[in-house]
Amino acid sequence: MIKIDAALVKQLIRTQFPQWAELPIVPVENGGWDNRTFHLGERMSVRLPSAPHYVAQIEKEHRWLPVLKPRLPLAIPVPLARGAPGAGYPWPWSIYGWLEGEPARADRIHDLGRFAEDLARFLVALRGIDASSGPAAGAHNFHRGGLLTVYDAKTRDAIDTLRDEIDAAAVTEVWDNALTTSWHGPPVWVHGDVAASNLLVNEGRLCAVIDFGCAGVGDPACDLVIAWTFLDRESRNVFHSAIGLDPATWERARGWEIWKALITLARHRDTNPTEAKKADQIIRTVVDDAP
Repeated sequence: MIKIDAALVKQLIRTQFPQWAELPIVPVENGGWDNRTFHLGERMSVRLPSAPHYVAQIEKEHRWLPVLKPRLPLAIPVPLARGAPGAGYPWPWSIYGWLEGEPARADRIHDLGRFAEDLARFLVALRGIDASSGPAAGAHNFHRGGLLTVYDAKTRDAIDTLRDEIDAAAVTEVWDNALTTSWHGPPVWVHGDVAASNLLVNEGRLCAVIDFGCAGVGDPACDLVIAWTFLDRESRNVFHSAIGLDPATWERARGWEIWKALITLARHRDTNPTEAKKADQIIRTVVDDAP
């Protein structure tokens, strides 16, 4: 495994962007898994892919974030420079403008219903942007916006593995219902990873959306999973009303979240009790919230 630390980043900056060589470099708290993120001075950030299957995200963000930014109601990252492999690091990497705010947490949000409405407004604007030449869902974004059938075998394996720990019949019903529906509209832009850690708040309000590595064009269902991973019942209803999508899309959204929660629980139940507990609660929330 490649060691990605401040010393590596400093060497990369010094050799490729000497104009910023004297700026301090500090790891970002909870800096991500797909990429490692560092402060570069006060106004920039550096992100380095942590494995080969995240490298395609670099070119995609540099190509598309400048196109999306002017059409969205909240701040998103702006690429400033693209770094090359060097200093023993084998992949391209990026420098972005720094965005103010902290990752969303319930105690940082003044009004969760307002937060849900602001997020829905952002996602509606995102899917309203011309997607005709955007990157179709695929391996580059782990099929976000694509067909759930890609994950059918893994989901059913996880249900079998967890059969004694979950309501397998109810979970299977959620999954089967999701697979009976499909997106019949034109492909639209999706963020692909609408998680609390990628939503920044400032002074109690949603102010920015970050990490577009899983962005692509396709079915918007995958962008609805925040309804069960972060929102409560009241704010979920606000989000549901404001997002303007049909019941079938919500069925697929449940499928996306059941898949992710199942594989997370199966992976972490013996090694990471905290993550396993979160995944178990999400499964219960999705099942209980089914229409």
